[in-house]
Amino acid sequence: MNPALAEREHLRQAVRRQPSDFIAWVMLADAELEIGDTGAGDAAAQRALQLRPGHPEALARLGRTRWMQGRHGEAATLLQQASDLVPQHPGIALWLGHALEDAQQAEAAAAAYRRAHTLLPDEPYIAAQLLNWQRRLCDWRGIDALSQQVRSAVTQGRAAVEPFAFLSEDASAAEQLACARQRAHGVLQGLRPLPPSRVRGHGPLRIGFLSNGFGAHPTGLLTVALFEALRADRDLQLHLFALTGDDGSAIRRRLHAAAHTLHEVAGRRHADIALHIRHSGIDLLFDLRGWGGGGTPEVLAMRPAPLQLNWLAYPGSSGAPWLDYVLADGFVLPPALKPHFSEQVLRLPRAFQPSDSTRAIGVPPSRSECGLPPDAVVFCCFNNSYKLNPRSVARLCEVLRGVAGSVLWLLSGPGDADARLRAAAARHGVDPARLVFMAKLPHADYLARYRHADLFLDTHPYNAHTTASDALWAGCPVLTAPGDTFAARVAGSLNHHLGLDDMNVAGDRAFIDTAIRLGNDRAALQHLRQRLSAQRQTSGLFDMEGFARDFARVLRQLARTAGWQGADAT
Repeated sequence: MNPALAEREHLRQAVRRQPSDFIAWVMLADAELEIGDTGAGDAAAQRALQLRPGHPEALARLGRTRWMQGRHGEAATLLQQASDLVPQHPGIALWLGHALEDAQQAEAAAAAYRRAHTLLPDEPYIAAQLLNWQRRLCDWRGIDALSQQVRSAVTQGRAAVEPFAFLSEDASAAEQLACARQRAHGVLQGLRPLPPSRVRGHGPLRIGFLSNGFGAHPTGLLTVALFEALRADRDLQLHLFALTGDDGSAIRRRLHAAAHTLHEVAGRRHADIALHIRHSGIDLLFDLRGWGGGGTPEVLAMRPAPLQLNWLAYPGSSGAPWLDYVLADGFVLPPALKPHFSEQVLRLPRAFQPSDSTRAIGVPPSRSECGLPPDAVVFCCFNNSYKLNPRSVARLCEVLRGVAGSVLWLLSGPGDADARLRAAAARHGVDPARLVFMAKLPHADYLARYRHADLFLDTHPYNAHTTASDALWAGCPVLTAPGDTFAARVAGSLNHHLGLDDMNVAGDRAFIDTAIRLGNDRAALQHLRQRLSAQRQTSGLFDMEGFARDFARVLRQLARTAGWQGADAT
């Protein structure tokens, strides 16, 4: 029996023998949540609370259950009650931070993480949580020391740092791989894989995609047109395994129509999801969440499919022995990076990132309604706030100083992030009023805003990814300085495959000088936009029919190496 299931069964027997054993009920709640059974975890936590009303450990388990169920407001309330009762408990403070974060109480979440770190200052996981959230809030107090603590812990092999958050650190590809491997090692503890399976010898290939992003989410936005194009390929059956419920979006409806089957697996136990995938006869299974949060690495670690692949959602190596291949392209994953990937590398002849080539770009509100000056050069960077680190902000401010009257258009961040960025601009000698913030908008409305933007200025070391695709599709050129990791090369890959390699520059100085030159030359900016418009039509970057043919060809070749003979073989 799976060790985690064995522990759960042991605790179930214990509470049957001693129904009044409070500690056993608390431990059982933990065991149920560990295997993803939030319903059973909820029942165990409720029973513990009945035995000891108001006890902080029981409140904390119920709060953790509510958090895992997506009931974030309730989770925050319960965990706050528990934390108030035991303010010196670092674990409860950490869980409270998670719940407050998802309940959109950004500054309170930071305070909870900071308290947990104060209580356990040498714990790298807690340090990493605080570091990640401070980056999201653009709160750079003590951030270099936190980053060094986390990187040192990864180097020493004693961290369970979330690899997705680690991508924001200025770390090497080797460090990123070490971080991912350590996280994968933690997932494997207590898991037992399913018996081995094989790719079927004939019939259509059953291709599975596991994600929490099948809706109005970057993953859904990037993949929907590709899945629609793949629907016509008689060699393939597409099976989407949705870890979140139907959000009612148009993207979800399109995904449902494009798939052979969209499997609703939200809220199910990890083992049940793995068995469902196995019983669906999936030959090749794509992890479309990776270490991005909200995924279920435990499901993939159980090996429900004979071949499992890392693609699109996590921009780096998974470090996971349960993922056999990574699908990339030659720019984003050049030969020099291959030693730092645990997976075997498969490359598409085009950019690895698909997109929705049906996106409509509407007419935006006027400049004044967007808070923009009527005639100023508008630089934009609609990347998430955690990518706006001190280095990136310093070079953005230098560009503003070099282009008189220009403004920088940013996506509004959580909590007090906007105010902190304005304060940083002032420290760099830039009038804070030259930073203009845009609230998050429905995707079509957001895309339309690019009509007012002259040039997208990228960040380092974590590039624009989906956002870069959006900008280019909407006709706004992207300036980037590709780095030495996958996450630092995605925008560069899009430019490269678009035929705009001159927008990929080497280092901060070239980035600043190029942006200032373009910002001071309206004719050059206009010519660049015209080139982008022409390349959009001819380069193939947004050709999803062509992408589907290349994608299917790679999958067929891979399946043949595993014994598949074709859809018509008998």
